[in-house]
Amino acid sequence: MSTSRIDVTDAAAELLRQLRDTHGQPLMFHQSGGCCDGSAPMCFTQGTFLTGPSDVLLGRLEPGTPEPVPVWISQAQFQYWSHTHITIDVAPGRGAGFSIEGPTGHRFIIRSRLFTDEETEALAPVTTG
Repeated sequence: MSTSRIDVTDAAAELLRQLRDTHGQPLMFHQSGGCCDGSAPMCFTQGTFLTGPSDVLLGRLEPGTPEPVPVWISQAQFQYWSHTHITIDVAPGRGAGFSIEGPTGHRFIIRSRLFTDEETEALAPVTTG
């Protein structure tokens, strides 16, 4: 069995369900690694943000929406974070300007931890865009 690179907290899953209901479309995340708001995970309706051939698919979240929520990361950022497990969480505050949770008064954030040696050995290869 392979190790998951991505997870979601219950609070973030609840916000994803609300956003899915509000927008009526499947959702996705992209983590660019830019400065300021660009370092936050950005949530979009699928098709609003187009991934490129160098973007890396970290995995698909199962937050209880009708379909999984893919989580993409830029290849450059993946090089820094390839050794970490990422959990998408939510906190009070205004999100990034383009991320769809902005008007809710909450923002998505990333929590991370290093993989154990055993988890690192069980990681599946990643898929690029």
